[in-house]
Amino acid sequence: METRQEDFQIRVYLKTELAQLYAPHLSPEAALRKMRKWIHRNPELYHRLYDEGNEGKNEQAYSKRQVGIIVQYLDAP
Repeated sequence: METRQEDFQIRVYLKTELAQLYAPHLSPEAALRKMRKWIHRNPELYHRLYDEGNEGKNEQAYSKRQVGIIVQYLDAP
């Protein structure tokens, strides 16, 4: 499943759903682990995702605001 940047929509995504868009060759669990590593390795990204909004890191989905921030740092999948 390939997603072209112009087709990508900033909206609420389940975390596994978004992770698989970035790493479609991995299982949902492995893709999510990889995405978490990318986020943790970038303190500025981590801070913007979890310290500036009401969303917690234990939520099942990324909010529209969080997806926008992720795309700013990682580009669209």
